Amino acid sequence: MTEDSFDKKDDFNLRDFLPYLLNRAAEESSLEFQKVYKDRYGMLRTEWRVLFHLGNYGGMTAKEIGDRAKIHKTKISRAVRKLEHRRYLSRTRSETDRRVELLQLTTPGQSVYHELRGIAEQYDAKLAGKFSKDETALLRKMLRRLAHMG
Repeated sequence: MTEDSFDKKDDFNLRDFLPYLLNRAAEESSLEFQKVYKDRYGMLRTEWRVLFHLGNYGGMTAKEIGDRAKIHKTKISRAVRKLEHRRYLSRTRSETDRRVELLQLTTPGQSVYHELRGIAEQYDAKLAGKFSKDETALLRKMLRRLAHMG
């Protein structure tokens, strides 16, 4: 049964509601990539996001990752523990503030990051291929604006 085959009880068009459309697009567009990091590495979404922040920006604190990625600190903490357990990252206590730990990818973590980054680049190109270059550039620009990323 499709969404169109249900009788509408209200004139609000959920299918055109931007938050709904964005969520559906995010879910649908990430499924194939999700299978890679989940099936190949047993990672959840927050784990690959932490891994990618460290791979992309270098050493960071959990707070810096949370602020940059807009992920709650308990989810970051859980992801860090799992990535550390897999030996993908290491923690080093700050010498100036003992409550703060610098997170860095280990050599195996860097290998996983580079492999997944290559797959992500291919997948991004595949998604972008559904649009013209101008449409892709405009879509990226509009999504960054909605995400307050400039």
